[in-house]
Amino acid sequence: MYFQDQVVWITGASSGIGEGLAYTLAQQNAKLILSARRVEELERVKKNCAGDSAQANVAANVPYILPLDVADLESLPQKANAAREIFGRIDILVNNAGVGSRGYVVDMEIAVQQRVMQVNYFGPIALTKAVLPYMMEQKSGHVVVIGSLTGKLPVPGRSAYCASKHALHGFFDALRGEVHPYGIQVTIVCPGFVQTHISENSLLADGTTRGPKTHKEHRRSMTIDESAKHILYAIRTGKEEYDYGGIEKWVVPIRKFFPWLYSRAIRRLRLPAS
Repeated sequence: MYFQDQVVWITGASSGIGEGLAYTLAQQNAKLILSARRVEELERVKKNCAGDSAQANVAANVPYILPLDVADLESLPQKANAAREIFGRIDILVNNAGVGSRGYVVDMEIAVQQRVMQVNYFGPIALTKAVLPYMMEQKSGHVVVIGSLTGKLPVPGRSAYCASKHALHGFFDALRGEVHPYGIQVTIVCPGFVQTHISENSLLADGTTRGPKTHKEHRRSMTIDESAKHILYAIRTGKEEYDYGGIEKWVVPIRKFFPWLYSRAIRRLRLPAS
């Protein structure tokens, strides 16, 4: 079992992809550190990972909870130090926390654009920067970034989110070359449609939250369990970049080799911005 006794720190672990990763890694006896803003939800995930008999952090498969807000950049060095002190090392950092956005550019307030970039881009950068000295000292480590196929396939009404995910590629692709001499790996994972709450939690053009709506977005989406298996495969096999999803995954090569066709298609696309 590749992940047994590996120290894995997951942000955005209170729901969605992060929650699915926590359950799958717990089954493989990884040493987990779970982070998010909502402590009560982290406690729920911890309980599900460890079982009803777990009363304290006394076993490798009982996760530790470390609340944090990735948008609070100044707090992240202290959080990284606290995470390292739990087990004495950090083997894998999974930058998963993120926020969605919906709204056309002409309507979207700049503050909303900034918030999306703060959470989805500057947060992972700041946290990775805080963890790197520890990984460089131990001469090993794996930085994992949960991107999105929308970082490669921009669509109308999602400009802020697409831009934040696209920016991750430039930063972490450059970082990969810098940390290679220290035995540190960098993996960017790009999911397609996954059954999470990111849609209903997305920020609208005025900064309000979209909220639950009746839609068909989950009908063809991958479950979080399936998503977790793909991500762990990418980590285990040392992929530098890994795309996965349903039919949407096959649009990536279409855009690469036939950009005019993709451009023509999205000019006709009118997705609901709210």
